[in-house]
Amino acid sequence: MRGGGRLSLFAFALLAGGQSARAGDIALGEYLSSACVTCHQKSGQVTGGVPAIVGWPADQFVAVMNSYKNRERDNEVMRTQAASLSADDIAALAAYFGSLKPAK
Repeated sequence: MRGGGRLSLFAFALLAGGQSARAGDIALGEYLSSACVTCHQKSGQVTGGVPAIVGWPADQFVAVMNSYKNRERDNEVMRTQAASLSADDIAALAAYFGSLKPAK
């Protein structure tokens, strides 16, 4: 059993870390959202052609942000913002904005 205990502990830590990264940390997302709500309305309203991001499914939010990060979408402001975010940051923002409901 030499090393087996360490491997199991490592595997557990890796899985636990992966789950939290996939789920996204809503509190971190709220903290990071200040840059987003400079243009995107927290109310979920569309203004000046800037799309609403409130209430999006997390997987869709992550896919869109990754497409900006990979320079597959053409918007230099969004490319710059996405480039500065880690995968955990994007997951956190997805969780936060996905948890919000658009204002009526």
